Amino acid sequence: MGARISQRPFSQRQLRVGELVKQNLGELFIRNEAKIPSINCKLITVTEVRMTPDLKTARVYVIPLGGIGTKEAVKILTEYSHLVRRALSKRLDIKFLPKLTFIEDNSFEYAEKIERIIKKNKDNDKQKKRYN
Repeated sequence: MGARISQRPFSQRQLRVGELVKQNLGELFIRNEAKIPSINCKLITVTEVRMTPDLKTARVYVIPLGGIGTKEAVKILTEYSHLVRRALSKRLDIKFLPKLTFIEDNSFEYAEKIERIIKKNKDNDKQKKRYN
């Protein structure tokens, strides 16, 4: 995770539209309305959607069930993003339908890494107390 330098917080509008897109994409994937070949969309989880300030581009963070094959799933979703946008256009009634950019979500791996470090530190503290 890189440091974000001088990034403004998201506006209420960006957050609201992002949440709307996230919910509709989740339902769209569960019902397999995008009809994407070579991938089971029911196994895709949309974890977050971040909108640009002009609401014309959405960064969609996804992870497949179990976290296995994330790069391949993102590649396929990016390749067939036009099908996802078409299905999304039938669900949303907004002025501009955002261009979708699919990104793999590494937040679970990052959280797991931090958890392992904390556990390791606790174990080290216990061993130090035992010897003192």
